[in-house]
Amino acid sequence: MEQEMEYSKEYRYIPMTTLTDGVGQMVAQDLFCLPIQVVNVCVVGNPSVENEWVLVDAGMPKSADHILDGITKYFGAVHPPKGIVLTHGHFDHVGAVIELAEKWDVPVYAHELELPYLTGQKSYPEPDTSVEGGLIAKLSFIFPNEPINLGKRVQALPNDHRIPIMPGWRWIHTPGHTPGHISFIRTEDHAMIVGDAFVTVKQESLYKVLTQQQEISGPPRYFTTDWEAAWQSVNILKDLDPSLAITGHGLPMFGEDLRSNLEKLVNEFDQIAIPDYGRYVDKHLH
Repeated sequence: MEQEMEYSKEYRYIPMTTLTDGVGQMVAQDLFCLPIQVVNVCVVGNPSVENEWVLVDAGMPKSADHILDGITKYFGAVHPPKGIVLTHGHFDHVGAVIELAEKWDVPVYAHELELPYLTGQKSYPEPDTSVEGGLIAKLSFIFPNEPINLGKRVQALPNDHRIPIMPGWRWIHTPGHTPGHISFIRTEDHAMIVGDAFVTVKQESLYKVLTQQQEISGPPRYFTTDWEAAWQSVNILKDLDPSLAITGHGLPMFGEDLRSNLEKLVNEFDQIAIPDYGRYVDKHLH
């Protein structure tokens, strides 16, 4: 690569964790969820075979060794994947992407609207510490919002919703949390990886994050800037009738439990997800 990849100056280890940190779960055939501190990464395929798997999202800053150790623990050897696919570019989803992409010498894919945040051109809006919900929201000012620079390593996903390195999966544009946020659905069984389009833990509450108390919720409030789009995105995902969902934060949710909770989230999104106040809250939504 001609251009050296780099994180922002604000990138640093953030000492937050959960009781499920490092406790992986095979949620379906060829689909593995690995919690890294407070965020999930996904393994699609089999890491013990070279070029037979894909990593979805890349965890917290300084977590490359933690991710590699976690995958090794469950799969034995970790061979290079076909590549890394990102749901979006927030710090807790791209935290180890440079180290891993360089180590494996693989491409990174994201939605074209996310590329400015992944190529050093544009910062995300500042986190909103004023939203209600708990201590993590109040502490969100410490979370980096500056772009990282993946240079030519990162590529835009094709407009036809294919994922070149994930046959059998399609990407869905689910903006709101970020402009280029995407989710993934496997055609065969409607398994979903949804990033932060919705989550299964109240991500603003330190206690609930630590204990991973399962509760369907909208995207993390302190980083979500377009609540109208976020609501529409959850509705799109519900209408696709997912069989299971791995969310960016919280435990995977399955079957009827997932369907009924998604229905409730869509119907009561303004009460469950949208903050009562905050710099990104559009009052006409209430």
